[in-house]
Amino acid sequence: MSTEARSAAVAALIRLAGSTDHRDRADAGRALAAFAEAPEAKRPLLDLVLDADNTFTTRVTAEALLRRQDPAGLEVVATALATADDNHADWIHTAVLDVFGMFARDRDTAVRQCEALASDADERTRRGLDLVTAVLVGIDPVLRPA
Repeated sequence: MSTEARSAAVAALIRLAGSTDHRDRADAGRALAAFAEAPEAKRPLLDLVLDADNTFTTRVTAEALLRRQDPAGLEVVATALATADDNHADWIHTAVLDVFGMFARDRDTAVRQCEALASDADERTRRGLDLVTAVLVGIDPVLRPA
């Protein structure tokens, strides 16, 4: 996909993220997560993870970001978690458990990515990465290497 087409897709999803309907915002969060590395997507993704009106949006956006299993998704979730209220934090934790509760190798990779991100992150993101790491190390995955 060309840079121009990607920018147009991100712009359209950012507009959808501003909808008054929580279903539109949830759909925008799921889709915008695919563009988490785009600088213009970060703020809208943070807003969706911390959606003030509906934690369904929080849940699905956080899960979509974590399913990327990469630093870009982890960074957005961690940054949001650093300032999340208890209700939002519970849904973010649920997303972490759902995404990383199956395979030990995925959980372990996510822990390493959090540690690597923390070295260059601002204070808020570092705090969030510490919180995500704490959740990750507390997971007892279903499947472990033989």
